[in-house]
Amino acid sequence: MPTASDRYVQLLAQHNLRNTAMRRAVLELLSLTPYALSSHDIEQELGEGVDRITLYRTLKSFEEKGLIHRVPENSDVSKYAACSIECSQHAHFDNHVHFKCNHCQHVYCLNQVTIPAVALPAKFEAKTSDYLLAGVCRECQPA
Repeated sequence: MPTASDRYVQLLAQHNLRNTAMRRAVLELLSLTPYALSSHDIEQELGEGVDRITLYRTLKSFEEKGLIHRVPENSDVSKYAACSIECSQHAHFDNHVHFKCNHCQHVYCLNQVTIPAVALPAKFEAKTSDYLLAGVCRECQPA
């Protein structure tokens, strides 16, 4: 029976990326975390010995190859989340809503909620779309 680690090795191979310990660790962390993480968050989670340059290159490669996507947020800090299995270098299917909790500050991908269609005026052509809602997540709701 294939292990989770085997799955990450296979994903790297499918996206033509070398199998390295850093890439497997980042992919596993982003896949298992239910909310988006900044590079600083990832560095903290992976612990001491993480080379920042290698981490930034890993995130850039993952984004270019369709393994992760940048999550919109109202700050200057980029956060990342794992893409759906259908995403690739040439086609991202990240047309889902994101939700930022005003209490814990986590940003969640609501994969089951698609971005609604928007009718644009003539001569306007959207290339990307982001949809960010804010409020209180289920973890922060009072009991």
